[in-house]
Amino acid sequence: MKKLKNEKELVKKAIAEGMKYGEERGVVEFEPTDSSKEKIEYIYRLLVHDKIIQPIPQDQVSQLAMKHRLAVWASKLK
Repeated sequence: MKKLKNEKELVKKAIAEGMKYGEERGVVEFEPTDSSKEKIEYIYRLLVHDKIIQPIPQDQVSQLAMKHRLAVWASKLK
């Protein structure tokens, strides 16, 4: 897994876009007290469920891997 150039910013963008996507879809309502780890995991699982992103192999799922997958997704958004 190669680290992206501006991965931190892309993760922030992915969280914002993922929250917007989930709320518009009507499946989640994020609270201000939700941690970024919880948001990342929920957004990752929602996007995999909706077949927007490819799932990470079960034995390789970690917070770091989910962040990276979301950053790659965010880099492809307009």
